[in-house]
Amino acid sequence: MSSRREFLNQCIAGLTLTILPSGAIAEQGVRYYQLAAEPTPHFFDKNPLATDLWLYNKANPGPLIQATKGEILDVEFFNNLDQPTTIHWHGIRNINSMDGVPDLTQSSVEPGGKFHYRFPLNDAGTFWYHSHNKAWEQVARGLYGPLVVYDYDTNENDIGSDIVILADDWLLNSDEQIDANSFGNLGHWSHGGRLGNALSINGKFKPAIRVSSNGPVRLRFLNAANARILNFELSGGIMMKVICVDGSPCESFDTNRITLGPAQRVDVLIEDASQLVELLEVSSSKALNAAIFEPISSKLTSVKNSLSTEPYYSWPDTKNAKKIDVHMQGGAMGNLSKATFEGEERGLRDLALKEAKLWAFNGNIGGYGLSLAEIEIGEVVVIKAWNDTAWPHAMHLHGHHFWVASSEFGEKKRALLRDTYLMQPGEKAELVFIANNPGAWLFHCHMLEHHAAGMGGVIYIS
Repeated sequence: MSSRREFLNQCIAGLTLTILPSGAIAEQGVRYYQLAAEPTPHFFDKNPLATDLWLYNKANPGPLIQATKGEILDVEFFNNLDQPTTIHWHGIRNINSMDGVPDLTQSSVEPGGKFHYRFPLNDAGTFWYHSHNKAWEQVARGLYGPLVVYDYDTNENDIGSDIVILADDWLLNSDEQIDANSFGNLGHWSHGGRLGNALSINGKFKPAIRVSSNGPVRLRFLNAANARILNFELSGGIMMKVICVDGSPCESFDTNRITLGPAQRVDVLIEDASQLVELLEVSSSKALNAAIFEPISSKLTSVKNSLSTEPYYSWPDTKNAKKIDVHMQGGAMGNLSKATFEGEERGLRDLALKEAKLWAFNGNIGGYGLSLAEIEIGEVVVIKAWNDTAWPHAMHLHGHHFWVASSEFGEKKRALLRDTYLMQPGEKAELVFIANNPGAWLFHCHMLEHHAAGMGGVIYIS
């Protein structure tokens, strides 16, 4: 393989047709934002104790970034932390140099430094942005926010008909502070990941969500948790019509429960907002009241205009597809006794205690240096993923959406276009995509502790 620098130079040369010329930028419009990551006290509820978090623009979640399909997003980012960091624009089929993966697509933004992100928004949908350096700590401290790209002109005064519901779980100690002692805990890293003991919705514990008093409403669910799988229902058994997954429109279907692995998004339509009373999280034996809905008067104009059943692209012909085998192993109660790390085969116990590495792809401890495949631009690719572990994994591919026969919504498999797929223990799945975006693209588990401990690799497309 050529060096990574040579590879990225080739990809940059191939992007001249992707980046819009300066004259076209003014025509299509530019959305300008400034984001600053900095330590910030935050109140989750009326409790007088503030929790010290790391936030974008002193807000949890970070500011809602809104734009329209076809526009350019221009973000000036400032790092006011004492750690290096970057921003990943999750779900955006992005320019590789703007993807925000340190030591792969860009250098880390050092403390006191800044970085200019600028890229076209080619898809409408529900996305999000989050830190991608030491994400297992930085995301857990609050470095994330929602990003919504519309395929129609929005009415910013139309409150209550299109609502982001961003959920996160927090591991707090008795002083209402982040349990920093748990960071790096090998028990968490080798099991399901670092799970919290408190649930927030849009940065608050059990908030009141303002919603139109009648008519249709769109709810955009987003799971920002490090590792917890969330399950949401509406009180009274109200059915939800799923209209989009991970941003992409889908053939709608009804369900009474939304399952969200880390980083996943699901948009639902509620035909009659007057039915909304409570949002319940039902992962445990006792349902948790996560939020209440507060009805307000509002004219509804945008919801019906935004509904599309056309995904970003159709399931491609796989007859001559390039196959990538990804055998996922490791973790507690797993069958991995040894793995190769930095060219040396070592026992899993040794790797765990000395390197905090516990998971492997194809017998190799993963990371930004692990190449999974080299793909020619335009090829159809099938990732044949096998979750040969005792734990679920939310598998995320950067820069692309893939088709999968999903088992996430009951026993019936559904063809869905996703960027993150929740795989169950023992499951085998084929993730099918068109490699039409050049660059070095990360494929990893979005249980952030699993990724840090070895569950990731790179697919090179040129």
